[in-house]
Amino acid sequence: MQPTHEVFNQPAPLTGYNLFSGNQPLQAALKFNAPQLATADLEALGEQLGSEAMQTHARLANIHTPELLTHDRFGRRVDQVEFHPSYHALMTLATGAGLHGTPWAGGTSAHVQRAAGFMLFTELEPSILCPISMTYAVTPALRSNAAIYRDWGPGLAARAYDPALTQYSRKPGLTMGMGMTEKQGGSDVRANTTRAEPDGSDGWGARYTVTGHKWFFSAPMCDAFLILAQTTSGLSCLFLPRVLPDGTTNAIHIQRLKDKLGNKANASSEVEFHGATAWLVGDEGRGIPQILEMGTMTRLDCALGTSGLMRQALSIALNHASQRQAFGKPLVSQPLMRNVLADLALESEAATALALRLARAFDRQDDEHEKAMARLLTPVAKFWICKRGSHFAQEAMECLGGNGYVEEGGQGIMARIYREMPLNSIWEGAGNIMAIDLLRALRRADAAAALAHELAPARGAHAALDRLAAALPTRVEAMATEMEARRLAQDVALAVQAALLCQTAPAAVFAAFCESRLGGDWGHAFGTLGARTDFDSLIHRAMPR
Repeated sequence: MQPTHEVFNQPAPLTGYNLFSGNQPLQAALKFNAPQLATADLEALGEQLGSEAMQTHARLANIHTPELLTHDRFGRRVDQVEFHPSYHALMTLATGAGLHGTPWAGGTSAHVQRAAGFMLFTELEPSILCPISMTYAVTPALRSNAAIYRDWGPGLAARAYDPALTQYSRKPGLTMGMGMTEKQGGSDVRANTTRAEPDGSDGWGARYTVTGHKWFFSAPMCDAFLILAQTTSGLSCLFLPRVLPDGTTNAIHIQRLKDKLGNKANASSEVEFHGATAWLVGDEGRGIPQILEMGTMTRLDCALGTSGLMRQALSIALNHASQRQAFGKPLVSQPLMRNVLADLALESEAATALALRLARAFDRQDDEHEKAMARLLTPVAKFWICKRGSHFAQEAMECLGGNGYVEEGGQGIMARIYREMPLNSIWEGAGNIMAIDLLRALRRADAAAALAHELAPARGAHAALDRLAAALPTRVEAMATEMEARRLAQDVALAVQAALLCQTAPAAVFAAFCESRLGGDWGHAFGTLGARTDFDSLIHRAMPR
């Protein structure tokens, strides 16, 4: 039989490349935020993450999704989740790279280095990073219970992964999760009904018996969780291990796994506590402040994760457009496609700059300005970067046409990115929660002065940025109403991104960003940059190889 056609003009997949060495914007942001940081480990990680072998693990972990086993064949409850071996391979790489609790052990620019690694890993596979992110966020909270932290701290910082369901003392590495949300409350955790009754005390302090449920309980096979439950003094933070110190399994019953739009490799569950055992962390009745502190860290990861997804979507689009011929020349040479790709490159670099700037603030919490910026920029970065993510992914997918929309057994990475994008915007507080959190931040410190100080290095560099920077202090001092809070969050984000690009990016990038985002004539749709834009410089800088 004669072949009906020959396959040609189909781009080769983007594989076998170094995600770090080809990422000029990330390297520039690192040099600005942590100039003394050695990047050899990041380069080695970037090589692994771009390999065909790890890309295969990412694909397999997403198509062979977690399975829940509630009972064994004899009818006993086991409440275990089984994962494909590729999931465990990815977890081993992530913990080995120190993306979980290791920054809390100290080191120069440890949070910035971890943030860069987290962004790079997100390009490969974001959903397994859920337990990694939660371990990062809850580790410092455990210090409120010195006895638990003494026993669990070393395992949480260890660069090791062990999926076994056994006592913490038998494992070389540990992971932790969080359980806050209930059916009736969502973001309003004060509506939680889960109860914790006193049950004596032991070497880990005040012990409680917990009865209730959690509506979203991600990564239920973590070794332990911090949860919120009602005590006689109000909502309190409790430490809930999967396996108790005596080796028995805690009474955490997994009801079902969520059937989600994306985030497929990660198991998100609904659970019930049937007299589960937990220990108090911090003061009774002070659970909400502790949760807010942990939320700050996971919100940083939302901004980092979306920035990483943007970079991967852009890289795939550039790889496709550089090879695909249309109307007699490569797509990347077509004027409208060049405009779209350059605009996506601008957005991606600005997101990277803002996310790593926020990470720097967590490395310098002994500095009052950095503390103020952490409080101010966390909701701003989480709101704006994540809000732009879904729009970004849709436009990048369109660069591939129908090929971008096809999943094909997990090989269609762009489709996976598109399904993943909304999660970071929703998780740990959706857009309205972030805008309200920004208003809280404005009430707690001299935010106007801190913001003016942050923007000062770019003063005089571009008229549009000067106009926005001059107007912001008045709006910040007025603290806006809730009706205006989203617009304020957007404008603070754009001003800080512009100021950062002024200090980290070539002049062509800074000018194009200010003229398109701040110039008052923003087309909002990607691909609406002015004809005078230096498209060559923007596209060349963004190329992944």
